[in-house]
Amino acid sequence: MGTDLKEKVYEILESRSRELPSGVFISRALLFLILVNVIAAVLETDNLIFHTYGSTLDIIALFSVLVFTVEYILRVWCCTQNPLYQSPVSGRLRYMVTPVALIDLFVILPFFCLPFVVHRGVTSVIRFLRIFWILKIGHYTQTLGTFSRVFRAKREEIFVAFFVMLLLLVIGSTLIFFAENEAQPTKFSSVLASMWWGIETMATIGYGDMVPVTPIGKVIAGFVALVGIALFALPAGILASGFIDEYSKNRKQAEVSQKVCPHCGKEIEGMQEKKEP
Repeated sequence: MGTDLKEKVYEILESRSRELPSGVFISRALLFLILVNVIAAVLETDNLIFHTYGSTLDIIALFSVLVFTVEYILRVWCCTQNPLYQSPVSGRLRYMVTPVALIDLFVILPFFCLPFVVHRGVTSVIRFLRIFWILKIGHYTQTLGTFSRVFRAKREEIFVAFFVMLLLLVIGSTLIFFAENEAQPTKFSSVLASMWWGIETMATIGYGDMVPVTPIGKVIAGFVALVGIALFALPAGILASGFIDEYSKNRKQAEVSQKVCPHCGKEIEGMQEKKEP
């Protein structure tokens, strides 16, 4: 009985929960609870809202901490259903040090310290930490998993893109330093200080606090701005290409699975063709 219950809980909480109506309901309910707490954490920073609805926000926080604590305990309890963590003791310890389990623990652990905290500022910081509960959504949706696979597949291209951006930043900041240092020694005082101008220019923010005034400085600024726009678009294009590849691969896998009999593993279309005269 206990094993059956543990298996049922595991199926609901883990990846197979998407195949169970109860698992889908619980995943959506926990996602909604995370969203409510993120909004509540933001609203609490407004003193008027906090003083008016403080008790309601406290109830929401207490209820949510209890729910996610129970969820964490259940995940540790039923993780032995996973072949990787079959051992009752060492298996659970290995699961508890996995990134997802550590996130589950660290997002709730600070709230158990609240009764021992007397400084109001520390209490406010701990309460605001609820915004990091959004890191838990990897349990309830495949979106983060898809993003992780895309990032791993395109990590080399992304690294090259950011390396070229860093190279442009260093070269552009060095050139603008030598072009503007004599005319504006307080603003372009060093290459390091000029890097702030480089970031502003490459990102097309243009706060106006550091503007070149020499002719050669303006030429350098125009070149850095034009190249920076092109380079900033590279990572977005690489990730977009990765998402297209990932969704195409998932679609092909779904099509193949529909053509294969789940019981015998044979292709359904092939079986039908053999029966035709």
